[in-house]
Amino acid sequence: MKHYPELSIADPQDLVFGRAPKPVRCGFDLTVGAGTVMPEVNFTLPSISIEAATWSEVTAHYEQMAGNILKRAVALRVPGIVLEFELLPAMTETPEWGAEITALLHRHLAGAFEKHGLRSALRVTPTDIRDQRKPPELRSGGAWERLRRSLELCADAGADILSIESVGGKEVHDYGLMYGDLRSVVFALGVLAPRDMAWLWDRISEICVAGGRTVPGGDTACGFANTAMQLAHQRMLPEVLAAVVRAMSAARSLVAFEHGAVGPSKDCAYEGPVIKAITGAPIAMEGKSATCAHFSPMGNIAAAMCDLWSNESVQNVRLLSGNAPEAYAELLAYDCRLMNVAASRNQAAMLRDWLVESDEWLSPQAAVLSPRSVHRIAASIVRAQGDLPRTIAAGLEAVAVLREGVAGGSLALSSKELRWLDRIEAELAAVGRDEDRLLEEMSAQHGGLFDPASYGLAAVSAAR
Repeated sequence: MKHYPELSIADPQDLVFGRAPKPVRCGFDLTVGAGTVMPEVNFTLPSISIEAATWSEVTAHYEQMAGNILKRAVALRVPGIVLEFELLPAMTETPEWGAEITALLHRHLAGAFEKHGLRSALRVTPTDIRDQRKPPELRSGGAWERLRRSLELCADAGADILSIESVGGKEVHDYGLMYGDLRSVVFALGVLAPRDMAWLWDRISEICVAGGRTVPGGDTACGFANTAMQLAHQRMLPEVLAAVVRAMSAARSLVAFEHGAVGPSKDCAYEGPVIKAITGAPIAMEGKSATCAHFSPMGNIAAAMCDLWSNESVQNVRLLSGNAPEAYAELLAYDCRLMNVAASRNQAAMLRDWLVESDEWLSPQAAVLSPRSVHRIAASIVRAQGDLPRTIAAGLEAVAVLREGVAGGSLALSSKELRWLDRIEAELAAVGRDEDRLLEEMSAQHGGLFDPASYGLAAVSAAR
């Protein structure tokens, strides 16, 4: 297990797009985080059933998408590109299917490198299918065996980067969001999720080391913080809660790097800048150019510290210009051109500041993602000892950022949001740092909602 006793980026002014203290080299002569921002194009199928009878049609879509995206990348002379293949559930359920698409995409990247010298890498993200049973069975059973096999086969088939959107703790976190129960949210992010992350990423890292060519990229709190973001967008929960959950989720996502991940982190991990500040690893981010997948209040500020710039995911549907994945490859390429020209003129900090200023105080969720806020939240995490204390510390630091914004007149919050901010601060302070006590309370409250054995808790309790 790796520890981060101090920040890798000590000055928030050094948090900027394209540059990471620990660049990652992978794929076809690609280095991420060494000074150049590159597009990461994520693409998926249109509405189609995935089964043996339609498999030839499925593979034809991926052939078309890969060919079109790389054609556009070559035409626009991108300095490098990452393709992300997020397996759909059926492709993880049948691991050979995911591996077949991985090999197909790897073949396209190899051809573009040989013919055009296009530097590239393939990120592969199997679906975390371990939550099929209720409560989820995370460390054993058929779902885990199929996921493990999918990770292994995809690595063997040509994945340059392995990532995942892991779900450990989500069963309790969803409850917490639904009922506005912050103690349940903290328990999910600060006790359950880190235990699952540590166990899972030890195994993902082992798979990558065994293969010898695949790098362990990183995880994402998509199922946690992005769920909160979308619920806030629909006015189903307060924005300040979504902002605080985002900050706390960084402590959870850090565990992947403590157990072998090296980056680049996943695009939908908006907590990525905090991870970059702590670990120095390069990060992928998404924002305004991901409107094909979802809306967010962080369209520009998300790009301020990115090393890869992503569209999240887009279906292979026809637009007036061409198919959507090709169109979004062009969109991302132009975004990256602007950042790279700014960097080449020694104006990266200025463009970063504009990206930040355009979003920062228009939403609490953007306010916690400025370089200053990211640095403060990251510092609060490394100062704390243990998963639960650093989760709480990150949440309280986010509250402090929002309070200062309100006091200074920069951030306008409704009376309802202000009341929630008071409540969040009080409840975070009241949780305490005693994991055993919180576990006892949550076990009594949630009953059969989660399985302690899936988090290695049964043996711990027995030992006591």
